[in-house]
Amino acid sequence: MLALLIALLAGCSDKGGDSGQLADDSGQPAEDDAFRWDTAVPPYGDTGDGFHDPLSMPAEPTLDVDDFNSAESCATCHPTHYDQWRQSIHSYATVDPLFHALVGLRQDDYDGAQDPFCMQCHTAIGTRGGEVVPGFRFEDLSQVASEGVTCESCHKVSSLERPYNSGHVLDPTGPLRGPIEDPVDNGYHASEYSALFGTSEFCAGCHDVVELSGVALERPYEEWLESPAGAAGRTCQSCHMDTWDGQAAVGGPERTGLSDHRFRGVEVPLAEDFIADPADVAALEEQIAELLDQAGSIYLDAPYGAAAGEQMDLLVTVQNDIDGHNLPTGTTFIRQVWVELVATDATGRVLYQTGDLDENGDLRDFWSALDPYGDNDLLTLSSSLLDERGEPTVFTWRASELKSNALSPLYQRTYTLFVPVPEDAVGPITVSSRLLFRSNPPWLLRLAGLDELIDSLVIQEIGEDVLTIDLVDAG
Repeated sequence: MLALLIALLAGCSDKGGDSGQLADDSGQPAEDDAFRWDTAVPPYGDTGDGFHDPLSMPAEPTLDVDDFNSAESCATCHPTHYDQWRQSIHSYATVDPLFHALVGLRQDDYDGAQDPFCMQCHTAIGTRGGEVVPGFRFEDLSQVASEGVTCESCHKVSSLERPYNSGHVLDPTGPLRGPIEDPVDNGYHASEYSALFGTSEFCAGCHDVVELSGVALERPYEEWLESPAGAAGRTCQSCHMDTWDGQAAVGGPERTGLSDHRFRGVEVPLAEDFIADPADVAALEEQIAELLDQAGSIYLDAPYGAAAGEQMDLLVTVQNDIDGHNLPTGTTFIRQVWVELVATDATGRVLYQTGDLDENGDLRDFWSALDPYGDNDLLTLSSSLLDERGEPTVFTWRASELKSNALSPLYQRTYTLFVPVPEDAVGPITVSSRLLFRSNPPWLLRLAGLDELIDSLVIQEIGEDVLTIDLVDAG
């Protein structure tokens, strides 16, 4: 999934041969895929008018935007794929109002000099085609560029130069490539099978991200390489692209196992009417709920029981049930995963709670305007960006470190909380817990001047557990 505030740096490796080359001459992943971006030093160039990279942020255009077709032209022959893509976060990449606002903040900080940096994956065609220049405006982008990760952003990829930071090589005048092994000749375009489209490396080209500073912002592909799913050869597409049976093109043969281009993920679009059909909105919500329901679990235990007038030791175990990447993954410095927990006695009196929200709807952590650091026991799996002074920041371009609390695939972590039990507490004690997810925090929308969108934010449940403990005599 393309995430919000994706700040992308292009670079090269010193691994032998062509810099950062991950494909052989056929455009498929090379057998020697041991290259890892976290061992490379991605260089970049400043020509005086901004930062540039020859592949994804060229100083001069390396392709002609007019050589690419709009997704709308593809819809004529591929209506099902188009309808699916139109509902996807790929289609949302240059539409998202929060992304617009954050790009604007980066423009203000650098007077537009780093404008291609955030755009090289969100519109690779527009960036390489010279439309994303210092001080560009979203409304001035051509139709193809403004479609974000449009059809030919992927299907005109000939090879992968590096598994991060807009690492795809685009071939504007070449055939349309894809995972169908026996494409049918047609009078509209040349077609060609490419094994690259069935690999996780293909997704890595944009979904693993490193900032100019070298801070690793997003690393789902690196997580996958180290995961049980990666070891078993299960790819990103196997989870995030459901399959269906039918015609890939109007008049084409009936096929099985076609890829769903909605790219199943967990982002809820904030832009009003991005998905116009209420039935499609409901389907998206169901899809997200299904993914999150499989993502993690939470378990409670009080091994020493509870006694009135004493402290109860409460064990909270959180498990990542995903075998392919961390929980959470992607923009973990924005996405929120946390434990909400409340302990009550038999009268309903609240004895203890953590993970509750302030009146602004924010967690009571550093970012709470009303109660900063007010929740000492807050358990969160999200990450924090720290600036050079070690203070939290949400701006990736100001960060010098990312401190992650995420859980590795199929890993569990146990925390101990100390719950006070008053002498007059009435047993039994009930502890209710939920593992929760939110794609964006309210404070970020306020910072971006998008207060009107806060009501669109949704908190979704990943898992829950309830524990009932009888009171025993303190003696």
